[in-house]
Amino acid sequence: MLINPEILTLYILNILFFIFMSLAFVMSFKIVLRWDSSATTELQYTLEKRSYLSATIIKYIFYIKIPLFLFFIFTLDKISFVLPGAMCGAGVVNASEYATPLLFLKVINLYLFAYWITLDSEDMKRESQPYLKQKFSLFLVFYLLFIIEIALETTMFLNIDIKSVVDCCGAIFSNNDDTYLSLVLSMPHSLLLSLFYGNFILMYLASRFSQVTLFAFLNLTFIFISLISLVSFFGTYIYELPTHHCPFCLLQQDYNYVGYLLYGVLFIGTFRGLVIGFIELRKNERENSYRISLFFNSLFLVIVSSYTLLYFIKNGVWL
Repeated sequence: MLINPEILTLYILNILFFIFMSLAFVMSFKIVLRWDSSATTELQYTLEKRSYLSATIIKYIFYIKIPLFLFFIFTLDKISFVLPGAMCGAGVVNASEYATPLLFLKVINLYLFAYWITLDSEDMKRESQPYLKQKFSLFLVFYLLFIIEIALETTMFLNIDIKSVVDCCGAIFSNNDDTYLSLVLSMPHSLLLSLFYGNFILMYLASRFSQVTLFAFLNLTFIFISLISLVSFFGTYIYELPTHHCPFCLLQQDYNYVGYLLYGVLFIGTFRGLVIGFIELRKNERENSYRISLFFNSLFLVIVSSYTLLYFIKNGVWL
């Protein structure tokens, strides 16, 4: 069992979130079952007031959960120093069987929570509130994912054995083992870079011709291709070491915490691109989302590419 101030902070916040989210869940369930926008009854009036209260609770908790994800990653990195063999957050993830599914669930929830906030924002802009039942129906599902996340997070920290030796990131992200991860890391760089830059070019063309569905799909693929490219290729130029593929070490001071910038930029860019395909935005808002998505995705591309070019300019060779 591992306890430190950061983990206690996460526990306390999770308890508070659970209490308020449960209250919002009960109210949302009643709204989904009994909402009738054409009714003028006392019940409908009560539901309208509760809908505003529930949406406010959900929205602000989801707002907090987004930056809290970065705090969670920071916590993993910090507690790595007390685990034998761990050099960064990757060692902590390796220390518990619950950590990997938790990390994936947190990333999925990150996009879902941000989607709910955007849906709520669009709903509140329109007098008819066309997304009201949809957003509260979605919240009933998101609430269950939220509970699973809390359960996994609590179980993970409680089951970490601080006396057990774990693998370092060099062993975990190695292309010498016969694993799916090693197959990804062993992909030809020419293929990987073609997918990365090709995806971005297609994304740009989709925005120019207002292909909403295609643009959203290309943003989805850009998430995976960008992360794989970062771990397999671009990260080695940031580390200036061809065998270092860890996505967690990018968050450390030695590399100017560039990981927080890269992951944040990628999240904003791809999320703004995805949301176009799921919410019917007004023309000016849709065009604005195109611009925001392309700007942040371009920024991610420029940053990772600049590390590669600067290394070549400085050393005259590629890794």
